[in-house]
Amino acid sequence: MFVCLCNGITSQVVADAIAGGASTTNQIAAACGAGAECGRCRRTLRKLLGPRTGTERS
Repeated sequence: MFVCLCNGITSQVVADAIAGGASTTNQIAAACGAGAECGRCRRTLRKLLGPRTGTERS
């Protein structure tokens, strides 16, 4: 499924970025580009990150 239409990023690419250590939406954007343009997919990125400890909402 496409998560970021601006950059054509799929949920698998995002999952790979998370598996590689990305733990915030900014880190996902840096790793694969999802969320780096308009930001409309950032809510979906947060859902893919799952529940986290702490209060950072990047």
